[in-house]
Amino acid sequence: MKITQIEAIPFAIPYRKPLRFASGEVHVADHVLVRVHTDEGLVGTAEAPPRPYTYGETQQSIVAVIGKVFTPQITGLSPLERQQVHARLDRTVGNPTAKAAIDMALWDIIGQAARMPVSELLGGWSDAMRVSHMVGFAPTQEMVAEAERIRDTYGITTFKVKVGRQPYTQDVEACRALRAALGEDVSLYIDGNRGWSASDSARALRDMVDLNLDFAEELCPADDVLGRRWLVSQSTIPFVADESVPTPADVTRELLAGSATAISVKTARTGFTASSRVVNQCEAMGVEVVIGNQIDGQIGTLCAVAFGAAHRATTRRAGELSNFLDMADDLLAEPLVISDGTLRVRPGTGLGLAIDPDKLARYRQDR
Repeated sequence: MKITQIEAIPFAIPYRKPLRFASGEVHVADHVLVRVHTDEGLVGTAEAPPRPYTYGETQQSIVAVIGKVFTPQITGLSPLERQQVHARLDRTVGNPTAKAAIDMALWDIIGQAARMPVSELLGGWSDAMRVSHMVGFAPTQEMVAEAERIRDTYGITTFKVKVGRQPYTQDVEACRALRAALGEDVSLYIDGNRGWSASDSARALRDMVDLNLDFAEELCPADDVLGRRWLVSQSTIPFVADESVPTPADVTRELLAGSATAISVKTARTGFTASSRVVNQCEAMGVEVVIGNQIDGQIGTLCAVAFGAAHRATTRRAGELSNFLDMADDLLAEPLVISDGTLRVRPGTGLGLAIDPDKLARYRQDR
């Protein structure tokens, strides 16, 4: 079986409301559908969500690098030759979500060829994950109302609170209001998207010590090397590295430097192959992992739950698997369903996904 073609189809689906956080805001899911074709008729599918304010990729750059650089490099290889594929992709620096989408699409093909679910091939620990929901920047009462609606509608009891605005007023106030409204049975953690300084972070965490936060994620800039070490050294809760660890090498650097004590794993950024390496690294070093979200659509979320459910380490915490709820529509023929706070792996071979051709025709941007 050989790779014969790679499609990179730009599509755009609006969000029901803007998603706002310290590093930017998103109004439209302008993603790229990636489909890898083989000479035996099997097609692997994944999604590449560009985040220019984090990784420098745009929808146009993903389409271009896949079409003009990656496709000529890996056409003719077998999907099983993953080491060869990655060696050729890595000749080009950067472009993490473009590479990750190709990797996941290849795993989809391998699962179909083996007549097995990808999640079982990756580890097969479970067939479901608990779900965490992100609450973005908004007036405090709107944030509380959204969290209560998500809890009551979907049974979700873990919430990531976006911080990174004014730490001593807006952010702390929002966290306190959420804890008061949701009670102690709900898990809360915060994500600063590098919006605070180290000193602001330290003061804000002292002000919230009674809120029983599970952990804190990327509160201050990744290049504030000494500030991050100082902050992490005095923290009583785990510090999660996210944007600062786009590669396994970055994971090693941040952990050994004392700049983080937990790692966010995003399949949209490291695919299945490199994400497995990250999880293995963290397990070997006794470090917790969390399945993060790149504001993925349902395709990306399906990939994330397939990977997260496959590993014991990634099922210990709720995964960030609900951002697709904020999208006005999606491309899957059979939409994902969150029930009792849980998202299940899609049954079937490969990733078990099918694209609705009418929806793809409606939202694609290249015709």
